[in-house]
Amino acid sequence: MGSGLDVFDLGLSTTPTVEMAVPGERAQAGIILTASHNPKQWNALKLLNEAGEFISGADGQELLRMIESQDYHYVEVDDLGSRTNDDSWTEKHIDRILALDMVDVDAIRNAGLTVAVDAVNSTGGLAIPRLLERLGVGTIIPLYCEPNGEFPHNPEPLAEHLTEISRVVEEEKADLGVVVDPDVDRLAMVCEDGSMFGEEYTLVAVADHVLTHRAGPTVSNLSSSRALRDVTSSHGQTYHAAAVGEVNVVQKMKDVGAVIGGEGNGGVILPELHYGRDALVGIALFLTHFVRKGMKMSALRASYPDYHMSKNKIALTPDIDVDAILQRMEERYAERSPSTIDGVKIDFDEEWVHLRKSNTEPIIRIYTESKSPEAAQGLAEKVMEEISSLV
Repeated sequence: MGSGLDVFDLGLSTTPTVEMAVPGERAQAGIILTASHNPKQWNALKLLNEAGEFISGADGQELLRMIESQDYHYVEVDDLGSRTNDDSWTEKHIDRILALDMVDVDAIRNAGLTVAVDAVNSTGGLAIPRLLERLGVGTIIPLYCEPNGEFPHNPEPLAEHLTEISRVVEEEKADLGVVVDPDVDRLAMVCEDGSMFGEEYTLVAVADHVLTHRAGPTVSNLSSSRALRDVTSSHGQTYHAAAVGEVNVVQKMKDVGAVIGGEGNGGVILPELHYGRDALVGIALFLTHFVRKGMKMSALRASYPDYHMSKNKIALTPDIDVDAILQRMEERYAERSPSTIDGVKIDFDEEWVHLRKSNTEPIIRIYTESKSPEAAQGLAEKVMEEISSLV
């Protein structure tokens, strides 16, 4: 307002809702105040362009330049911008989701589902129960759905943080559990027996559903499960990999005309709704797929290729040239034609390894995936030994 801009205040909202509101209100930009999936002391800003998409790296650098050089100004008092409060966009967001032909409200309502929800006391506590209500879910069991910002556990939706909802789902005989992170762009599911459906498999199941209705490519980042590639191939379509980061995934999706994409962290991107990870549309598509399949959650999970990931890192001294090490690893596995669009990704017949350097510290992150947890960890240890021999 001090810069003469008119502010549209959405109140307590979600990241994907703001992404839809920016073009919906013909705004020039969007700002989201959120800790994302981090503990509450990490509140920061997510910045959107006029399309409601995350700004590019180049735009981010230009913004930092403007801030550092104080290349901005404030207006005189008579030219101050206005502020308009409007908390209707969550409902508008849900309206748009329910209007999708791939979302079957009648089928969900007729299934009489019981669903537990862990919204980690953030804005998902407003949006997710309302979405489930409008989808026709029979019984909703809210767990930490008061948006007070007091996260009851580590807010990243990983298995080790979700022991309580796992217990609740099993004890209450719920059909499934739904878990979102604080800004509601990541989605994880819990099976009826309390086991994890697997954050990586949220996108896999949703893509399976979308590909039965839409022909076209799929996209995920290089560190996401190979299961998406397998499911895409089973539908006779083509899978593409992007560099890590939502902005990179979105660009690749636009480049290849993907009908569905996202990240293995539970981020679902449906282009016909908007180009952003969206747990709300992910839930609607997932539940439609689930009830149409007519099987328990654990059986649905077992119907997909079974892969397991291991995530490690190797610390190096500041004087070591990390880029040179990655290049030598690329050369060592040259016969495997490694991808170098983001670090080094080496694909084997039934497993892969992805090596990425940190931008902030002298470490190499090592992501591996294989047919068993032991095999994934074994591949990681083998690669770490090879890297150590190059130091």
